[in-house]
Formats: sequence, structure tokens, C-alpha cells
Amino acid sequence: MLSSDTFSYTVQARCSPAEAAALLSDLTRQGELHPLIVRVRRVPPRPGAQASYTINDRLVAGPLRFRTTYHADVLISGADEIVMVARQWPATTVRNHTRLRAEPDGLVRIDVEITLTAPTPLFRYAFRQAQAAHLALATRLGAALDHTNTPPNPT
Repeated sequence: MLSSDTFSYTVQARCSPAEAAALLSDLTRQGELHPLIVRVRRVPPRPGAQASYTINDRLVAGPLRFRTTYHADVLISGADEIVMVARQWPATTVRNHTRLRAEPDGLVRIDVEITLTAPTPLFRYAFRQAQAAHLALATRLGAALDHTNTPPNPT
């Protein structure tokens, strides 16, 4: 039996949608932002994917610390929309649908919807971990994107 739920968040940053899309669609750069990721390797794209990755996370469950490995595919990567799907054993799937929209004053609005599906006995733990990690990523994302447009200090 599988369980599924969705959460979402919005981030604003002072950059272009293309700059935000470049960061968000390149999972090799997610280690900078995602608190669980310890390693990302780009692999040959799976059928139907624009890019594919193998990702290692470090997780904690009570006193236990362990690493997991999962596979992620970028299915759509445009200046206004990114769709990614990550799969991990056993039968766990995370779907990330990101929409980007330019706003006044050089801001970009980033709306992210995450849907997690997992076996019911694992679901609550997996959902809490995914939600906490992605909300931490959200707090870092705006600063990371704003930093890309900060001019260097004059010397």
C-alpha cells in the first residue's frame, strides 16, 4: 500500500527566470543548497529525460545515521517550468514541479510543488524528511540566486 501527499513553497529572488532555471535544473549544484545531499553524479539520460543523476543523501532516524542512493531525472527544463522525478527503493517517488515567473523590479517568483509517494509504513518519515529538506533548500535558494547578481566589491 502506498501513501502520497504534496507540499509547496514559494521563493522570490532578484535574478532572471533563466538564471533560476539554470540553478534549479542542474542537480550537480543542489549539494550547495539541499541539506541532505552529500554527492551528485550526472549519468547518461534515461529514456524521456533531458538529464539524469544518481544522488546520495545522508539521513538520520533517531540514533541511526545512514546514506541512501536514489536516481533523479529532469523531464522538463525551461525558463518558466522545471519538472523532475526522483525514485528510490522501495517504491518511493518524489515529483518536483517548479514554475518560474518574472515579476517587477527584477524579481523572479519560484513556485515549487513537491509530491511524495512512498510505502505507507515509510511514508511519514519520508514525507517529514523531504519537507524539512526542501524548506531548508528554499531558505537558501533566494540568497544563492541573489548572490549571483551581486556585483563584486570594488578593490
